[in-house]
Amino acid sequence: MNDIWIVAEQHQGKVASISFELLTRGLALAAKSGQKLCAMLFGHNIEDAGLQELIDRGADMVTVIDSPELKDFLVEPYSQCILEILQKYKPQIVLAGATTSGRTLLPYVAMTAHTGLTADCTELDIEPETGLLLQTRPAIGGNLMATIKCPDFRPQMATIRPRSTPQAPHKKGRTGTIDHLTLPEKAKFSRIRFKRFVPEEEEFNLQDAERIVVVGRGIKKAENLPLIRELADALGAAVGATREVIDRGWLSYPHQIGLSGKTVTPKFYFAVGISGAIQHLAGMQTSETIVAVNSDPEAQIFQVADFGIVGNLFEVLPPLIEKIKRGEKAW
Repeated sequence: MNDIWIVAEQHQGKVASISFELLTRGLALAAKSGQKLCAMLFGHNIEDAGLQELIDRGADMVTVIDSPELKDFLVEPYSQCILEILQKYKPQIVLAGATTSGRTLLPYVAMTAHTGLTADCTELDIEPETGLLLQTRPAIGGNLMATIKCPDFRPQMATIRPRSTPQAPHKKGRTGTIDHLTLPEKAKFSRIRFKRFVPEEEEFNLQDAERIVVVGRGIKKAENLPLIRELADALGAAVGATREVIDRGWLSYPHQIGLSGKTVTPKFYFAVGISGAIQHLAGMQTSETIVAVNSDPEAQIFQVADFGIVGNLFEVLPPLIEKIKRGEKAW
């Protein structure tokens, strides 16, 4: 068993950004283990520039299977492609994104290959004594962090939440190998047929927002949400929420950030009335700048915040909003 592999993704022939996030994770593991970093990619009419970009961002080898049968994601053909690579190259570690396709594909592959899988990891590391992959994820509703090892079966497999890590930097001039494989015979048959794609209709794309104002149960009731929307409008920000706000029906599920919601990495994250439970922190702690308002000086959110305001949000926000509207420095 050798080398670290990522399952890169593409959409309509263009390599998806989750692939470059996985390279960041893979590069860190490769540096500790002394192994090569490789990428596998499946689809149809995949752009050559995307393959080279995987090399430029850290992959030593990219293995591609490009075929009309792989135009649309179907778990059976795609899993047969991965199983072909497992047999040919015998990876030590395989990483994929916890995307819709990754969450569908890797459990199927792990079951078929008779190996283990840890889903939705927040941290990955190499154990110095054994070289095993240390896979850390929230457990028991996010109340503790569990570190999982797979000592007896290979490859060691894990999925990582999108936007939980920066994309690997682009380094022009890197060299690597691009290996084209033919479609395995078993991948030509599927019991599932692709009919059509129905896009999710959201009023906004929270994961792409550069600024987000996020509200927790400290807002007390839905009738107080106009204050949050006013702050968001003043900042030109999207509105997000913790699970407790969603469970109370104050905002709809597309607004939820955290372990059971979206993972976001905005440039500016404003937390209002949020305690900072580990389930929520898992979805936002990689934000560039975090500002928090909470009446409890011991609130966990202050442990990750760059700027903290201890006070009653109903007293803090109105003058703050007025300062922002007037273009004055708020802090």
